[in-house]
Amino acid sequence: MLNIGFAELLLILIVAYVIVGPKDLPKVARWLARLVKKARQLLREVREEVGWDEMMSETEDVRKDIDTTLKDADVTKDLREAQQSLRKNLRQAEKDTMKK
Repeated sequence: MLNIGFAELLLILIVAYVIVGPKDLPKVARWLARLVKKARQLLREVREEVGWDEMMSETEDVRKDIDTTLKDADVTKDLREAQQSLRKNLRQAEKDTMKK
């Protein structure tokens, strides 16, 4: 989630050791762990209350519907077929006029 590597974690621990000291470091670590836990719980509650997962699911459904509609509305193939048919008819008409 935070993408902290080993080197960064080691640097944070060294700085915390120097600033807080070895005696109070476990207390600070527990306090930070509780703080992170409460923040995650709060975020989860907000997501549930707002209906974030449902909203994302509905958004994905709408996106799929739009993609399907765009594919169905694509007239490029029909236009190519009409163009080929028109060229064929033009060639045939040219042949017919050359015969006369």
